Formats: sequence, C-alpha cells, structure tokens
Amino acid sequence: MEMEASYSWFLVILSFLVSVFGSFTGLQITNGMKSSKNEPSLLWITLAAISLGGGAIWTMHFIGMLAYQIPMDIGYTPGFTFLSLLIAIISVGIGIYIAVTGRLSVARLLGAGMFTGLAVASMHYIGMEAMVMPGASMTYDKTLVGASLVIAVVAATVALWLAVNLKGTMIMLCSAVVMAIAVCGMHYTGMAAMIMTHNHDTESLVIENSMTPMTMGLFIFCASMLLLVICLIMSLNQLSNRMEDELGHTEKA
Repeated sequence: MEMEASYSWFLVILSFLVSVFGSFTGLQITNGMKSSKNEPSLLWITLAAISLGGGAIWTMHFIGMLAYQIPMDIGYTPGFTFLSLLIAIISVGIGIYIAVTGRLSVARLLGAGMFTGLAVASMHYIGMEAMVMPGASMTYDKTLVGASLVIAVVAATVALWLAVNLKGTMIMLCSAVVMAIAVCGMHYTGMAAMIMTHNHDTESLVIENSMTPMTMGLFIFCASMLLLVICLIMSLNQLSNRMEDELGHTEKA
C-alpha cells in the first residue's frame, strides 16, 4: 500500500533560500574568474564548486529531503550521503573548469551542461538511496525521473552560461534566483517521482546505525553555512581586488 507523504513548508522555503545563497556565491566567484586576466586557479574553481555543488545543489537537496515527511522513522547512511556530496562538488567543478578556460563555444557549453546536469541528477538519486526506512520500499515513476533529468541538464547549462556572461550584483542576484528555481524544480520533481510503499521484507533494517534527521539537518546547515560564508567573503575580496586593479589602470591612463 502506498504511503501518504507531506512536506514541511518551512524546510521547503529554507531549501530554496539556501540554493539562492549558494548560487549567488558560486556565480560571483565563477564570473570573477572569467573576468580576470589571470588563469583560473584550482582554489577558486574549488570554492565555486563548493558554493554551487555543495551549497546550492547538495545542501538544498538534503534540506528538501528532510522536508519530506512520511509516517515512519527515517535514517541516512553516511556512505551514500557523503558520496553524493563528492559527486555534486566534483561534477560542478569540472563544469566550471570547462566554462572558465578558453572560449565557451556552444558545443563546450552544451557538453559541460549535459555532463554536469546528469551528474547532479545522479547525486540526487544516490542521495535518495541513503535513506533507511524499516518497513518501506522505494520505487520511481519513470516519466517524472526523465523530467527531472531534463530539468537538471537545462539548469546546469543555463547556470554555466549565466556564470560567465552576466555582470552586476542585481543581475547576478536575479540569476541566482532563477538558478535556485531550476535546482529546486529538479529536486522536487525527483521527489515527486518517488513512490513509497509498505514492505514487510525491509522491517529488519536497523535505523540506529544511520544518522537521524536531526543530526543530519544540523550538520548540513552548520557546515554549509560556514563554507558559503567563507566563499562569499573570498568572492567579495576577489571583486574588490579586481575593482582596485581596474581603478589603477584608469589612473595610469
């Protein structure tokens, strides 16, 4: 028998706001690398990947999962949880590297968007496998899964284009909102594809060996906010240095 599910709207809204913050930070860093005359460094690419992949996407994903409520206890296995984090950061980092090195042709943009989007979607479904639910089993609606893959690829492609082509704080903020809508759209479409049913064969699963939702939530929120604040401070410092360089060149001229 299929289980009835509901959502905590507070956590749904929080997941969206976190995605906006992570998107804005990642877009600022990536745009700064593209605008700089220096070659993009591994440090800045990593920071942008953490902001976008770890903050805007992965953190949003797990806050969204915590918002999902069914009438039973749920745990999360650490292995799949942290594997999904690595996939999100590494795949987004590769996409950003492609975007900021050399001329971003249509072919490079589409290739990077396809790779990053499918990797992000795989992060979502691997993260779903982290759920431990005694007495329940999970299946998927294939049509909605396909829709979530399309949304992920489109969102990744648009995000990479925005990161290297737009300038200005307000424009970047609007772009971050658009990206967050796309990321949340992918996630909640994937969640809608999930069908939870009662299954007596899984009643022997041990939830005590996994992380509780409260532990998971506190860890994700505190760690992600710390990383995003650090990344935002460094991106603002990067912007300040770039403005000083431009001012210096103007005065010399």
